[in-house]
Amino acid sequence: MIRFLLVLAAMLALACGGARSAKLDLATVNQAQFAAGEPQDVDPTVLKAQILLDRARFSPGLIDGRLSENLTKALGAFQQANGLPSDGKLTPETWGKLTATSADPVLVTYEVTRKDVRGPFTRRVPARMERMARLRRLGYRNAVEKLAERFHVSEQLLRTLNPGIGFRKPGTTLVVPDVGRGDPPAGIAGIEVDKGARLVRVLDPSGKWLAVYPASIGSDENPAPSGMAEVKRVVRNPTYHYDPDLAFKGVKTKRPFTIAAGPNNPVGTVWIDLAIESYGIHGTPEPGKIGTTFSHGCIRLTNWDAEDLGSIVQPGTKVEFKNEIAHTVDGLAR
Repeated sequence: MIRFLLVLAAMLALACGGARSAKLDLATVNQAQFAAGEPQDVDPTVLKAQILLDRARFSPGLIDGRLSENLTKALGAFQQANGLPSDGKLTPETWGKLTATSADPVLVTYEVTRKDVRGPFTRRVPARMERMARLRRLGYRNAVEKLAERFHVSEQLLRTLNPGIGFRKPGTTLVVPDVGRGDPPAGIAGIEVDKGARLVRVLDPSGKWLAVYPASIGSDENPAPSGMAEVKRVVRNPTYHYDPDLAFKGVKTKRPFTIAAGPNNPVGTVWIDLAIESYGIHGTPEPGKIGTTFSHGCIRLTNWDAEDLGSIVQPGTKVEFKNEIAHTVDGLAR
């Protein structure tokens, strides 16, 4: 009797709560079309839009197939750049423009390599920075985290796209987003850091937006700088240097320390050094928090967006901080 009731409850839950949950597989997502109405849970159309936006360098941040503030901002930026009403909503007009940016499938298959599963991995990453400084490298925790970041997706979505599949064996075939962005735009005029919107924009000489990334930018307690700056250098695979004068919450030591390089380093995989002491644009070990949390004053992007921006800028690129809201000093990376 109890078993019957459990089965009945599961059937009712499926009928009521899951009726609008579409199957997520390669064909369903690649063939997804615009449909009116509010999507529920992970949605094929939303996922397709996120991947197309990511490709077009209007980054939605972490790709997860769900409506989010970062997706709204990415849609709004794409709309404005394409002469559409910038309400941040997925409309038929926006869908038409977005799907016209690329005819390639948004989901493709990928064969796991030996390098993907070999590591080296850092199985346990301490929460406290002082303890991080004891490690020789801040690598990915495992192959799932490594693969998810490579394809700009949440680990949960990667597992959803590949049900019942392990991620430890070379030769395994996975379904993943095609997030190839192509060559970086040439001849940029500068970078705009919008503190109020929590966005970083790449501009051409006419002011057109060539790329837009969601960002975590400072806080009321530790605001980001104002005015103009410029890029000094781009450091890939940086270490992180903590200055005790910064007095970050949760850091109890009064001595400086250095945290080794790696994607789970506090500044991620790229440090774009600005001509303002101790300030930069950098990656993060927590891509899901970008745009929804504050930083210690620097400009924090997902690792893949920081890497993309690092391929676009060069020493001397102008950086303008605008919109005075919130937002300071992450440690200087060298």
